[in-house]
Amino acid sequence: MANETLSLRSSIDTEDSLSLLPPPSCRPTETLTFFPCPRISRIMVKFLKSGKVVLVLSGRFAGRKAVIVKNFDEGTGSKPYPHAVIAGIERYPLKVTKAMGKKRIAKRSKVKPFIKSINYSHILPTRYNLDLDFKSLLTAETFKEPSQRVTSKKAIKKVLEERYNSGKNKWFFQKLRF
Repeated sequence: MANETLSLRSSIDTEDSLSLLPPPSCRPTETLTFFPCPRISRIMVKFLKSGKVVLVLSGRFAGRKAVIVKNFDEGTGSKPYPHAVIAGIERYPLKVTKAMGKKRIAKRSKVKPFIKSINYSHILPTRYNLDLDFKSLLTAETFKEPSQRVTSKKAIKKVLEERYNSGKNKWFFQKLRF
């Protein structure tokens, strides 16, 4: 009786394991190391484009929101890994109430920006896009010389503060609570 149950189990196990395999047309051949199944696409879609809102995951600006200004999917000579130039908010504007005067509101509505070249593995893309044009403000020389970096930060600060004061994209200017 024990032999009969054992043989039944082994036949059930082999049938179940065959049902878990992909169909014969999708099984690998001897020379190929991937499944040549038409349902599986091997082409990756490029979704990290300029204007995409991302969260910085590591480093000094971890937890901050930023916008991709320019992306390098294949890398460059000095940075052979996929990376992006981002501009984000280092210090968010503070809460404003009705009782505050104009001077105090103006002071609390300031934004401190940052610019950074960052590896794709250190950013988390969101589903949101922001239609800000920073490409003209950031150039290749921006990261080489500190004075260029300061001037581009000032220009980005001006654009971000205008957007905040207009009341558009309020979610972008709120601190991420986690």
